[in-house]
Amino acid sequence: MKKPKWVVEKEQARKAAGSETVWLFGLHAVRDALMNPRREKLRLIVTRNAQDKLAEAIAEAGITPEMADPRSFTAPIDPGSVHQGAALEVKPLGWGGLAEFCIGRASEGMPPRVILLDRVTDPHNVGAILRSAEVLGASAVIGTRHHSAPETGALAKTASGALERQPYLRLRNLSEAITELQGMGFLVLGLDGEAEQTIEAALDGLRDRPVALVLGAEGPGLRPKTKDTVDHLVKIDAAGGFGSLNVSNAAAIALYASLSH
Repeated sequence: MKKPKWVVEKEQARKAAGSETVWLFGLHAVRDALMNPRREKLRLIVTRNAQDKLAEAIAEAGITPEMADPRSFTAPIDPGSVHQGAALEVKPLGWGGLAEFCIGRASEGMPPRVILLDRVTDPHNVGAILRSAEVLGASAVIGTRHHSAPETGALAKTASGALERQPYLRLRNLSEAITELQGMGFLVLGLDGEAEQTIEAALDGLRDRPVALVLGAEGPGLRPKTKDTVDHLVKIDAAGGFGSLNVSNAAAIALYASLSH
């Protein structure tokens, strides 16, 4: 019996995802990936100088590097990438589902905080958000499988190691993820420059609740379906509109505001 077209397409997508690899570059990103036991490492290309600087991490990973001439670096990355003589081919990290990381990973003594991204596609913005999320103790950063930045070398370099430690979940449907978080007791706040109340006002007396902050892409902001699904629309308590802030800066400020008393 011939398989339905949707079944074939789903199987093809799963096979493609299974064969997907990412090239990380730069000493910091490569070192952190080498030291991450969760990361499946496939191929390491380094110059002699980079090998010396990464010697401990290379030994820890148990990987045999391929040597490259600094004048003709052979790794298949963008020629403009600041690779510092090191590139590592890896499999994308698989973090798992919402419950494991959104509740189970909360910092001790701190109610869970989660960041959701609605069509934020710039890898530099997502990398910066991962870095802020790690510093401020967020449980996870959540995007979508489509229309959000995948793991790339540029994202990893901007994240400055946070990609290896900060869960970055890419789920099929953002509205479903919001609903699932609400079912786990999360108060879900969508950031919107036109909102009437501030983050602080929305959280007055509720700071011990798990909180999820939803941010949209610069320009279009949150999609109408996202706005309809969140519990409240909020703005950052500052002069001027939310649109004047870079989304990665807005994420850091919003996360800090949700934690401050």
